[in-house]
Amino acid sequence: MLNFLNAEDGYYSLTTRGAVLLIIVMVLLIIAAAMIKDMRENERKKTGALLSTRQLVFSAVSLAVAFALSYAKIIKMPWGGSVTLCSMFFVAIIGYWYGAKIGLICALAYSILQFVQGGGSYILSLPQVAFDYILAFMALGASGFFNRKKNGLLIGYIVAILLRGLFHAIGGYLYWMEYMPDNFPKSLSAVYPIIYNYSYIIIEGIITVIVIMLPPVKKAIAEITQMARE
Repeated sequence: MLNFLNAEDGYYSLTTRGAVLLIIVMVLLIIAAAMIKDMRENERKKTGALLSTRQLVFSAVSLAVAFALSYAKIIKMPWGGSVTLCSMFFVAIIGYWYGAKIGLICALAYSILQFVQGGGSYILSLPQVAFDYILAFMALGASGFFNRKKNGLLIGYIVAILLRGLFHAIGGYLYWMEYMPDNFPKSLSAVYPIIYNYSYIIIEGIITVIVIMLPPVKKAIAEITQMARE
């Protein structure tokens, strides 16, 4: 498929070339959307559109960064799943900038990107897709419920990734128990979906919290947040 997709046993995933192409397309769509939004800014003030041009651009760029970083897998877990380079943070921060409504909508868009990235035609059922992709990644937008609270970014991020893990775990119990790897400890088989999903999510969460609490990073986030909210 022009080297944009890997296909095996009815399952497809994006190749690196495919991912780069998708990110380029996303950036071009962001630019086009921003230009259109600028032309309609006066109309927006009259009709009260959901996103301003600034919100659209900041949200879309953050989603593009999150999607790109989802390919930067720094740790591969022994039973499956990978720790990425803080990719979840760049979805959760949109909710911190603009609140739950925009945060959840953008997280929904990200869930669709994740499905395109690794979903493929190997689908057990529509509810399985909902738990593994739509609900799980959309949960990252729950950070928006804490956007005006003290330490809202930190609390919102932690709540969001824990909710993501919850939906993955529910989906695991409902649909994936029979796919448990042979090297998983049999004594822990009853909690397989919980260990499988929360292992990489919590490790990435710890790494991300350490990074965003570093003084230079914390200062940069504060400055970007101020620009995003102007």
